[in-house]
Amino acid sequence: MTTELLNTLYVQTQGTDLRLDQDSLRIHLPDTPGRKTLPLRRLDAIVLYGHINLSTELLTRCAQDGRPVTWMTQGGRFQARLEGPVRGNVLLRHQQHRTHTDPDKRLDIARNTVAGKIRNSRWILLRAARDAQPAAQRRIREAAAKLAEGLPETQHADSLDTLMGIEGNAARTYFGALRDVHRPADGIPAFTHRNRRPPTDPVNALLSFTYGLLRNLVHGAIEQIGLDPYVGFLHGLRPAKPALALDLMEEFRPVLADRFALTLLNRRELKAHDFDNLAGGAVNLTEDGRKTVLSAWQEWKTQTWEHPIAGRAVPAALLPVVQCRILARHIRGDLPGYLPWTAA
Repeated sequence: MTTELLNTLYVQTQGTDLRLDQDSLRIHLPDTPGRKTLPLRRLDAIVLYGHINLSTELLTRCAQDGRPVTWMTQGGRFQARLEGPVRGNVLLRHQQHRTHTDPDKRLDIARNTVAGKIRNSRWILLRAARDAQPAAQRRIREAAAKLAEGLPETQHADSLDTLMGIEGNAARTYFGALRDVHRPADGIPAFTHRNRRPPTDPVNALLSFTYGLLRNLVHGAIEQIGLDPYVGFLHGLRPAKPALALDLMEEFRPVLADRFALTLLNRRELKAHDFDNLAGGAVNLTEDGRKTVLSAWQEWKTQTWEHPIAGRAVPAALLPVVQCRILARHIRGDLPGYLPWTAA
């Protein structure tokens, strides 16, 4: 299986104007003379943060080409996504809906999804323990051992509620151990716990922003394969909630998002001035902070990871595509179960 890894254009300068110029994208930045053009064939997606202007002609062309346009808040929260006509096999989506309504099949996929997340969470902790100080190393390894003990419980969960309880306990253990993985810096306090909507400290602000980037990557992969992003197996149905995208994000969160965020912080690539303290206690990345994160994310997506089923190294940007193909094969009945990706 080969898929060309094209570029995603991220636009975050407020007031930027994007227009179609024949087969190119014309970019005009506010208070900046001149224009920049990019051939559309170089772009597989466009992601916009905050107030960005797009011409109707450009939106229409992107829809025709199947090039998704995604709108995010300045803080990185997903708002909307424009896609062209639905692609993929309607029979696959029909079978996906039937699988969702089968309690046993749905639970089986959900079990493996949660198991994949816990395995990858444990992998992150064991990697971090190698470089930790003795006391922190002991605490991190204790948390990793606790995650290992909880793994068999996922396969014995007899309901989604029970499974969600197991996932919640594992998440508390994991995030508790991240206190010893994150190295505080001047103006960036130590991580204590996960909070969101809104995040109230720099670490959580970065995590929320990174999860938004990951969600966009996974959502695009689902659409590419032809699955329905709004019908999942672990997360329930809710209007405007892409349940399948949230499902598939779970196994990737620790390795592709959390590790990425902690690497930026621990290497001091982000500093206190890269974050804004807003009214009400919320914290967001500044424009310069987002530039740093987006530049690093583009490079991070090209890093390759071994995939046992694919039988080769796969760029991070394509891991969700491979997993969507595996899920589609299971839904069609070609595979006996859904096999999550785990780092090795």
